[in-house]
Amino acid sequence: MKLTLDTSWWTRYRSSANNPDLDPNFVFPQAVPSLASGQFPAIPRTNDDLTPDDHIQAIANTAGFHMPTIEQGGNSLYPSMAQRANSVEVLRILLSIGPTETMHFQTWSDKAGNAPPLRDPTNGLEFPDLNSPPFGGETFQTNLIMPEPCPFLSRSLPPCSIIRPTETKGVAMGVVNFLTAMGLFLGQPRAFFELLQGLAADADAATRNGA
Repeated sequence: MKLTLDTSWWTRYRSSANNPDLDPNFVFPQAVPSLASGQFPAIPRTNDDLTPDDHIQAIANTAGFHMPTIEQGGNSLYPSMAQRANSVEVLRILLSIGPTETMHFQTWSDKAGNAPPLRDPTNGLEFPDLNSPPFGGETFQTNLIMPEPCPFLSRSLPPCSIIRPTETKGVAMGVVNFLTAMGLFLGQPRAFFELLQGLAADADAATRNGA
């Protein structure tokens, strides 16, 4: 009910020049800057949220962007953690769930592209026209579901279409911090965060064959 969404995945997966694994300090532009700078509902809270029309549509748009924002995290998390797995069983789990996350991300990113441009008169949340500058064109077509080719492993190699990022250092804690900053866990007790951070710290401490 109070989400702050990082929609930079929209431009990250369309970038042909930058990869967060190779360019960790590069700032990818937000698709919907307003969503990254406030707290907005992705579900009607009361009947009052059913009007005016642009308000309930903004709630639907927020939900439409919330889902791929979540899924792009899993899209990267599973191949990242697979690089640290020693157990064949754990590796099997990661390699089985990871592609499903990618299928979810492709589906929901396509749906997010259908969000109509509007301004919510109740809170100022604005959804831009994603088919107009600075977006639009072949690279930013709203039904694009495949990542554009970008540098991978080394800039000396040809660009290729990949999941990104897949750097393993601090990935589990990064996901916890990402979901917390989104507002997904508002209202949870301190013990919840302590447990979550402990699990993430253990995951980040895992090594592959002692390496």
